[in-house]
Amino acid sequence: MYEQSWPEGDYRFFQLGFLVDDVIAAAERWARVFGVGPFTVLPRLETACMYRGEESVHEVQIAVSQAGPVQIELIQQLCDRPSVYRDFFPKGGTGLHQLCTVTTHYEDKKAYYTGLGYELTCEIIGRGHRVSYIDTVADFGFFTEVVESSAGFLAQLAQISQTCADWDGVDPVRLLTRDGYRPR
Repeated sequence: MYEQSWPEGDYRFFQLGFLVDDVIAAAERWARVFGVGPFTVLPRLETACMYRGEESVHEVQIAVSQAGPVQIELIQQLCDRPSVYRDFFPKGGTGLHQLCTVTTHYEDKKAYYTGLGYELTCEIIGRGHRVSYIDTVADFGFFTEVVESSAGFLAQLAQISQTCADWDGVDPVRLLTRDGYRPR
């Protein structure tokens, strides 16, 4: 069904990231309404970051799926700390939060956006790669997420893409555990 080639180049977006109030319910809706799936729901994750120049931690739960050449990421913030997510929806809420691109020139890409006058709002360093959220909201209505390319991250993207390409409609929401996947 979705046979487009993988996007290439530093300015191609591969992912749409949505803030949701319930990651599992949102994944179920996406599968039911749009036929996107299966969603892999990752365990709750506390992530250390630099948020607006200060060290911080936020707790999130994420679900991901592939819709053709575009990955769908659903993000639920589970803590009340200030974050790049709370910037967008201060009192909770749902909607498009970010478009994401992957680059092999991470520092150059950050410098490109900040050189245009956009603020580096949040940066996560860890999990094998770096991630930045650039505040492009005033001009475009969403943050721009820049992810450093790494072999492990690209392999993870390819695995998600293949799982979704092979999906037979069964178990649209799958919880990732230490022992592998289990249906919701």
